[in-house]
Amino acid sequence: MEKVGQTIERSQHLYKTSTDELMRMILADSEISDFIAKNQMTSEQIKRSLPKFNQYRNERAKFQSGDVSYIAKGYQPMLFMNEGYADVSYRETEELKAAQNQQAIENRINLVNLPKTYKKITFQDVYLDDVKRIEVFDDLIRFVAEYPNSQQRGLYLHGDMGVGKSFMLAAMARELAEKKDVSTTFLHFPSFAIDIKNAINTGTVKEEIDLVKKAQVLILDDIGAEQSTSWVRDEVLQVILQYRMLEELPTFFTSNYSFFDLEKKLGNIKGSDETWQAKRVMERIRFLAREIHLQGENRR
Repeated sequence: MEKVGQTIERSQHLYKTSTDELMRMILADSEISDFIAKNQMTSEQIKRSLPKFNQYRNERAKFQSGDVSYIAKGYQPMLFMNEGYADVSYRETEELKAAQNQQAIENRINLVNLPKTYKKITFQDVYLDDVKRIEVFDDLIRFVAEYPNSQQRGLYLHGDMGVGKSFMLAAMARELAEKKDVSTTFLHFPSFAIDIKNAINTGTVKEEIDLVKKAQVLILDDIGAEQSTSWVRDEVLQVILQYRMLEELPTFFTSNYSFFDLEKKLGNIKGSDETWQAKRVMERIRFLAREIHLQGENRR
């Protein structure tokens, strides 16, 4: 039977052997040896740092191989000096920074009842195969470049379905988010009209309208396609437009209706003549936006 003293001596020998082997492995690592040289570490500091050097080697291997057990996803391990010995920290990777930046941009585009893909549309995605489209495109570029400017007016784009009205404004919203850190609320007005009616039951009509009317930049999509009622026209749409007109907040529209046709539609609700009320709404739309007829093939 091995004596106690012999057991202790053998354990110490094994420990020294494993420590020496670990030391050799660590010093053979170019990154760690460079770190030691750069920080002019003493032998004692190196010995104290062996567990951290080993941790760094293991974490770096997992990071570089994409090991699923690596818990600091998006962060790269790095060495630094901590009160006289090496320690391990983690820094954001360029990929993580880029992903966070993209997420921040998309968070500035508030879509209401519209496809999430609208957040990713850029000016580079816009087809410029028509004189009128080029004119609209130039207007949108100029709007972004000059924002904020109290003299800026929005655009009222009308035309057939699928010609790219919403697509082009989505690209503008992306450009504003990316270049100017500006938030845009882009909402499908017919769906919003239904939602706001349902909000009567929950007593949140004012809150819903306030969120829309106070948006930095507002795009009302497919206006005129909603089920027309005097209440939606006068207590919802006009309230939004009145606030934005007084506060000089940029407002854009898309529609299948021209100014003339939209006024007729808003003035003829359930067969009653409400021409005067429709004119009040149209005065505000005309103040906020310039009418442009966008033509072309259906791109959907």
